[in-house]
Amino acid sequence: MEIERKLYQGLLKWKQESQGKKALLIEGARRVGKSTIAEKFGREQYRSHILVDFNTAPKSVKDNFDNLNEPDIFFQNLSLEYNVRLFPRDSLIIFDEIQKFPRAREAVKYLAADGRYDFIETGSLISIKENVENITVPSEERKLKMYPVDFEEFAEAMGEDLLLEYIRQCCREEKPLEQKMHVRAMRLFREYMLVGGMPQSIVAYAENGRDFYASDLEKRDILNLYRDDIKKASLRYNSRVSALFENIPGYLSTHEKKIVLSQIDADGRYAQYDDPLFWLDDSMICNLCYRCSDPNVGFALSKIDSAVKCYMGDTGLLVSLAFSENELSDQKLYKAIMDGRLSLNEGMLYENMIAQMIAAKGKKLFFYTRYNADKHRNDIEIDFLLSNESKTGFRIFPVEVKSSKNYTASSLNEFRKLYSGRIARSYIIHPKNYSKENGITKIPPYMFFCTFR
Repeated sequence: MEIERKLYQGLLKWKQESQGKKALLIEGARRVGKSTIAEKFGREQYRSHILVDFNTAPKSVKDNFDNLNEPDIFFQNLSLEYNVRLFPRDSLIIFDEIQKFPRAREAVKYLAADGRYDFIETGSLISIKENVENITVPSEERKLKMYPVDFEEFAEAMGEDLLLEYIRQCCREEKPLEQKMHVRAMRLFREYMLVGGMPQSIVAYAENGRDFYASDLEKRDILNLYRDDIKKASLRYNSRVSALFENIPGYLSTHEKKIVLSQIDADGRYAQYDDPLFWLDDSMICNLCYRCSDPNVGFALSKIDSAVKCYMGDTGLLVSLAFSENELSDQKLYKAIMDGRLSLNEGMLYENMIAQMIAAKGKKLFFYTRYNADKHRNDIEIDFLLSNESKTGFRIFPVEVKSSKNYTASSLNEFRKLYSGRIARSYIIHPKNYSKENGITKIPPYMFFCTFR
C-alpha cells in the first residue's frame, strides 16, 4: 500500500527551482516517511539514486568524506560502494538520518557547489546543539518540514476521494453536509484520530481489514523508538525529556492542559526545562503551544514561556501513549471513541488533533487565558489563536474545540467582546454539522483542513 503525500509536490518544486545549486533538507519526526518519499522521488525523477543511511553506513562511507577536496574520487567511491552508476545532472544522492553524521551535512556546501548531482538530506533533531556543534550549517540548503499523514491524505488512502470532494464543496459554499454524509465523515475522522498519521500504522490498519489493534502494535514500536532516542539525548537533560514525554497524556487530561512541573519535579523551574522542551519540539515528536498574553499584537511578541501546553505530534500515537495495551486490545475503548462516548479523554484527543492540523499548516501554536482574581479562576480560555499574519491589518481567528454536542460558548463570547476590533472570524469545532450562530462559525473537525488554507 502506497500513501500519496503532498510533500512530493514540494520536492518537484525544489528540483525545478534549485537546478542543483541547493540541497534539500527534509525535517520530520522518526518514522514519518522521510526516507520513503525521498527514495520514491529518486526512483521516479532521476536516472539513478543512492541512499546513504547514516544509521548503518559503513566506516568506508564515512571515511570517504576525507576526499571532499577531490570530488571525482569522492563520487567514484560512493558509486562503487553502493554499486550505482551516477549520471551528471540526472542522479540523486540521499543522505538519510543526517543528524547521525553532522559532517555530511556540512559537506553539502561543497557538494552542492560541485553541481553534478542533486542532494536530499533527511533528519530529525537537526538543530539540537550536539548535532550542529563544530560544523558550519550550509547556506546551500533549503528546508521542508514533513508532518504525519494529514486527514486528506488519510481519507484518500482509505478510498474516500468522493467524500473529500464533497466536504471541500460544502466548505467552499459554507453549508452543512447532508446528514448521512456528515455521520460518515465523522466516522472517518474518528478513525483517523485513532489510527493517526504515521504511515506504518495506516498501512497495518488498512492491510488488516481496518484492525485498530494491528495499528496499535505499530504505534507502540514507534513510541519505543522515541524512548530510545530520548535516552540518547544529552545526559544533562534526557531524564527531563523523558519525564515530560511520558506525562503528556496526564497534562492533556486536565482542564487547563498546561505543563505543571511540580507533577514531575518538586524543585522544577522552567529555566531548567528550556533544553528538554526544545528537544521535544525540534524532534517534531511534540507540538508546543504557548500562552499569548496580548492578542492585540503579534502572538510571539507576548508569548509567555512558562505557560506552555505540549501536544503529541501525532494523535494516533497519543492514543497508544495514553492507554495501556490491555485497554485497547479488548476493543471497548475503540468502540467508545468511534461512538463518541469517551467523555473527558475524547476532548484531549480532539484538541490534540486540531493542534496537529494547525502545526501541519506551518503555523505556531498559541492559546489565551484571562485570570479573574475575584473568581479565583480563569474566566476566559481560548484553545487556539490563529491570525492572518498581516503586519498592517492584523486580525485574529479564535478557535474553541468541543468534543461534546452540548456545550456553552461563554468564554469565546467574552473574548469576542474584549477584542472585537481585532477579530476577523470566530470558530467552534464540534462533532455537529456546519452552522453559523450569533457570529460564530461552527464546523465539524473533518472540515478544519479546508477552512484555513
